Amino acid sequence: MRKNSVKNVRINEEVHRELAEILRNDVKDPRIAPMVSITEVEVAPDLKTAKVYVSVLGDDEAAARTMDGIKSSAGYIRHLLAERLNLRYTPVLNFHLDTSIAYAINMSKKIEEVKAADAAAGHKEDEQE
Repeated sequence: MRKNSVKNVRINEEVHRELAEILRNDVKDPRIAPMVSITEVEVAPDLKTAKVYVSVLGDDEAAARTMDGIKSSAGYIRHLLAERLNLRYTPVLNFHLDTSIAYAINMSKKIEEVKAADAAAGHKEDEQE
């Protein structure tokens, strides 16, 4: 199976959906922040491993605690995934912190600051003329 085949994309989406539900409803680790989302899942074509990208709303400390909680629950999460999905192999889950949303928010704030500075500089030039 190729990496971007229709079957692989469908498996990625199904694993993504089930993992999101498992994290939301079944994992009760107090270290896991309430605002956690799975942003992307990449299952290897041989179905042996999966990269799971997790986004955490909050500060760096909350993100670190959440990742520790998720990684310690990885075996349980994999077990629940195996019960819910009928795959030849249940992939080993490798969790990675996804900081792209925080990066996008930070860049958006910087763009707004530059726009505000430009607007203020434009008003000063108008007043001088």
